[in-house]
Amino acid sequence: MIAMIIGLVAFFTIHLIPTSPEMRKGLVDRFGEGPYRIAFSIGSFIALIVIVLGYHKLQVMTGKNPVLWEPPLALRHVTLGLMLPAMWLLVAAYVPSKLRTMVKHPMLAAVKVWALAHLLANGDMGSIILFGSFLIWAVYDRISVKKRGGGRGPLGEKQGSLIGDAVVIVVGSALYLFMLQYGHQLLIGVPVAP
Repeated sequence: MIAMIIGLVAFFTIHLIPTSPEMRKGLVDRFGEGPYRIAFSIGSFIALIVIVLGYHKLQVMTGKNPVLWEPPLALRHVTLGLMLPAMWLLVAAYVPSKLRTMVKHPMLAAVKVWALAHLLANGDMGSIILFGSFLIWAVYDRISVKKRGGGRGPLGEKQGSLIGDAVVIVVGSALYLFMLQYGHQLLIGVPVAP
């Protein structure tokens, strides 16, 4: 569990920088926009790898991850249902679409839906720490974005199109099906589909 927690602390520490405009500006002034973005991306990616590896290790080690509650089977179906729109929101964060225009920050919305969905289906301590911390962070970050006056994600105010919506639905659905059949097992070590 220690590796996962180290990864979470690193990830959220890195992601707190943009919530402080003064800190971000100081780093950009010192190193430049390009190097700042590269360091932010690499640091985030490494932290995510540590989180995934730490969580995977928890799932395969017996006795190291106590179950705090046993979710009813019906909640697993709710989780499966919530993950499809979570994938659409994730893709919408990067594709100009009507959905992208409607949702002020689809990446954070995707993280909130993903985290909530997984909290419903998992009652072990590692899952509660992982998904609970991401849910809290996404809510905090959305509030922070509002306070900073930024209501849009990486694509800014670009207007979307119905073609963009089609791309979001097709790519998001394909990503959902991949995770359902293969990706979740590959990344986490836990199969979703029997």
